[in-house]
Amino acid sequence: MNTTVPKNLVMLARMLERADRSAAAVDAQQYRDVVEHLSEALQSGLPASMLEAVLQASPATSELYENLQYRHAGLCRSPLEPALEAELSARAAIDAARRSAFQPKH
Repeated sequence: MNTTVPKNLVMLARMLERADRSAAAVDAQQYRDVVEHLSEALQSGLPASMLEAVLQASPATSELYENLQYRHAGLCRSPLEPALEAELSARAAIDAARRSAFQPKH
């Protein structure tokens, strides 16, 4: 394996994390370039322990990895409990809005 891949992966993960957290506008083409190169690095057959360490350290990279794997694994890295709670809350809010929309106004 090419020994520069892990260094590049870490560097790209840090760049994506900074871009995602930036309060200033980020150049769209630079962002796409970082995502493209990071996507290639994530799909380069890294050892599982190295990949897991990078994904744990970088939420933005973890989300990108999950998106890349979605076709095969769904939301494999997202905690199920918060997603379920968010869906239930959204349904309750929608139901409440529907009920109030159909109540006669006095």
